Amino acid sequence: MVQWIEDHLMEPLGKIARNKYLQAIRDAFVIFALPVIITGSIFLIIANPPADVSGMPVLGPLVDAWVNAVEPIQAQLLFPFHLTFGLMSVMVSFGVGYSLAQRKDMDSVMAGILSMLALIMAAFPVVDIEQLEFGEVLSSLGDEGLFVAIILSIIVTELMDFLIKKGFTFEMPAGVPPYVMRTFRVIVPFLIILPLVWLLQWAIYANFGLTIPEAVMSIFAPLVTASNTYGGALVMILLMMILWSIGIHGMNVVSSVVYPFWLTQLAENADAVAAGEEATGIVTEPFFHMFTHIGGSGVTLGLAILILFSSSKQLKQIGKTTIIPSIFNINEPLIFGMPIVLNPILMVPFVLAPVVIVTINFIMFATGILPPVVIQPPFTVPIILGGFLATGGSFMAALVQVINVLVATAIYYPFFKRFERQLVEQEQADTNNEQEEATST
Repeated sequence: MVQWIEDHLMEPLGKIARNKYLQAIRDAFVIFALPVIITGSIFLIIANPPADVSGMPVLGPLVDAWVNAVEPIQAQLLFPFHLTFGLMSVMVSFGVGYSLAQRKDMDSVMAGILSMLALIMAAFPVVDIEQLEFGEVLSSLGDEGLFVAIILSIIVTELMDFLIKKGFTFEMPAGVPPYVMRTFRVIVPFLIILPLVWLLQWAIYANFGLTIPEAVMSIFAPLVTASNTYGGALVMILLMMILWSIGIHGMNVVSSVVYPFWLTQLAENADAVAAGEEATGIVTEPFFHMFTHIGGSGVTLGLAILILFSSSKQLKQIGKTTIIPSIFNINEPLIFGMPIVLNPILMVPFVLAPVVIVTINFIMFATGILPPVVIQPPFTVPIILGGFLATGGSFMAALVQVINVLVATAIYYPFFKRFERQLVEQEQADTNNEQEEATST
């Protein structure tokens, strides 16, 4: 089986992982959008105190005082949240253009600016702009504009590259300062691309009364809905873990495709909580990073603890070097050090444990036992704190994280013991051989 995977899957899946467009999309969300989202999420927490601690004798009075303090100024506290989440597509559009241009050896800053301007051009209705209120277009610049931000930024960057290579640019004589030369080099692409986006937006709005993000979102709406199902979550986690099992970063590959769906669900949850309404999004980025990939992809925190106390000298040494990174959800040293990659024994629980955990998590969220995820903490936030933050202050979420680790550890245990026994036998055989060689000498 391993040989068949190496012969038939490694190369095509490796090409997917190295795809410049998918890498640019991933970088745009992780590098450019994530800091904006985290900042806005902090204000959402401040404006919406955790509800499930109000009855606790110690924390209850503190939370009640918190509620009384923020209630008169809740709208003002939510202003940074609405603005950051409402402009996330602008950050993504700049990030995709910037990251893709870097991979094509272009002027990455100018490509990012042009991509960002193109999105803004596409998000505003073609009417008298003085009659518009800024709040009316925040949805198109926020979660509704994510798909357009990605698609438009790729098209704009590729078109900019094509125009420059075909000579549609002003070349300045030697001696002109570099910053001036840089500006004139991209003037023609700007003059061509932005009017094209404006004409497209005008045509769509005149005929359908929709902006480009609204039109595209209506097309992608069924996919967003499908991604928020148990089946969607199951397909995602299976792809992630199968890719990881053969040495390809599964989270990076899958997230570069489905990140817009995750972020749309997260933004809708946050908007619903801010408006005092019911949030229905389940499958978000924290659904995986905070509740499934505890200790890293594969729910390997318990496995890291097991090998720390292993009878195998080799595994114990790996455990000493991997336990600290695992606490912060980084497990590449474990995956490649044990190894789990292309290991027929450990590949089974490496795929099975996350599937079971995703099932538990989906049931918990779908039944309302866990409150919805409204915040996206950095993936390195440790267990307990990560669940508490992601759900806006739920102690039950922290408890579920602990349960997930215990369940995953139970799944790993028999496979780990089998693998450990093999290593111990091999280490004992090596020791005996060394002793025999020493005696004969």
